[in-house]
Amino acid sequence: MTTVKSVKTLQLYINGEWVDAKSGEFFDVISPATGEVIYRAANGRADDAKRAIDASYSAFPKWSKISSKERAAILFRLYQLMHENLEDLAQTISNEMGKPIKQARGEVMNAAEYVLWNAEEGKRIYGTTIKGFEENKRLQVIKQPVGPVAAITPWNFPLAMVTRKISPALASGCTLVLKPAEQTPGSAAKFFELAEKAGVPKGVINLVTGSPAEIGDAFLSDKRIRKITFTGSTRVGKLLMKKATDQVKRVSMELGGHAPFIVFEDADIDQTVSSIMKSKYFNCGQTCISPNRIYVQESVKEKFLTKLKEKVESLQIGYGLEEQVDLGPVVSQAGLEKVKSHVKDAVQKGAVLISGGDEFPVQGYENGYFYLPTILADVNEEMQIANEETFGPVAAVLTFKTEDEVIEKANNSDYGLAAYCFTKDLSRSVRVSEALEYGMVGINDTVMSQVQGPFGGIKESGLGREGGPNGLADFLETKFISTII
Repeated sequence: MTTVKSVKTLQLYINGEWVDAKSGEFFDVISPATGEVIYRAANGRADDAKRAIDASYSAFPKWSKISSKERAAILFRLYQLMHENLEDLAQTISNEMGKPIKQARGEVMNAAEYVLWNAEEGKRIYGTTIKGFEENKRLQVIKQPVGPVAAITPWNFPLAMVTRKISPALASGCTLVLKPAEQTPGSAAKFFELAEKAGVPKGVINLVTGSPAEIGDAFLSDKRIRKITFTGSTRVGKLLMKKATDQVKRVSMELGGHAPFIVFEDADIDQTVSSIMKSKYFNCGQTCISPNRIYVQESVKEKFLTKLKEKVESLQIGYGLEEQVDLGPVVSQAGLEKVKSHVKDAVQKGAVLISGGDEFPVQGYENGYFYLPTILADVNEEMQIANEETFGPVAAVLTFKTEDEVIEKANNSDYGLAAYCFTKDLSRSVRVSEALEYGMVGINDTVMSQVQGPFGGIKESGLGREGGPNGLADFLETKFISTII
């Protein structure tokens, strides 16, 4: 079935101009729902990244010195433009990464809120005056922008991840070069078009699509880039961190997750299942905070599985741009193969397939990467799915007997991004939330991406936080000034 009439060409955005890569090369961007080419994106390389760094470095002195009020006004106009172009942005997200349009609209709204939040926070960068021991000495602490920033964003939230990095950088007075995921350059390009309309000056933000290795190395080797902010896999994050140490670059890393979801016997099962549906199958399970290990207390296992199966089998699977669709495709063939491999491994090792467990041919979109929403019961720690992030629509259900047992199992992971606990017992909720070794814990709640809260993890899930009252901190340097008068 043909749904794309023409293929749009995407260029780089450097120093306020849309330009081709120096090589003149392009790469194809494929719709995961149709298998069709939807964009030809400029295939930028190291020399293009250097051009973007040049522009960012040149623009930094002026941008860092304009008033926070002026920067906030530009960001507020950008926030307004995102609302005015909500449907266009949402359709772009859905088309290039498969997310159902209803969820894509939600992403646009969330992305816009990060722009507004950081615009307001930028006006509240405070310094400190400290009383010295000597009468003729004055001590001050001021905050200054760290400098030009390089940002690398993933495909699963192709707009929200962009605004969560660009807006605090701009609000802090930093300039920036962005390298978006190869699967989803269209959302970033749309955002840059709106930023240009909002009045972001030339060189302040720059967009380079293309070769991850070459562009990343250019960011890391250039001393003018003072900070790297990255969202993606732990494997890539570790490589970036190692290379960043050569120049002691500041880094912010939001990396992989392997979230435990604990269901105690006193939990409201209907509420719990509803929350799992909003998180495990949201974005086809392709979120870093998606529940990967669902621990259910033995006494409520059967009740839980019955209710979850009923809800899962009511999901509508299909092309994300169709309004009735609840579950779109996995982003790529490689992603689909990983899901299939995890399910196959689990079943071979004794897991019970409760629902799903296979690819799903959607009529008219036979080339898409669709997979049935799946439930696996009797999962154990010997299975891949209990130890690796699946990034797909598969709920892996394990059981436990005691609170201490499940806390130990939940913490037995190198990852520490998000965890969930469902219970009506207030005392238990406090004990468990404090014992879980994760940067974020949801008690009877799975909505973690809120602009007011600090988003990020511990252990091998990353460094730093995005959003919340201290969201600008990673983009600011602390300078101590001691003056004798």
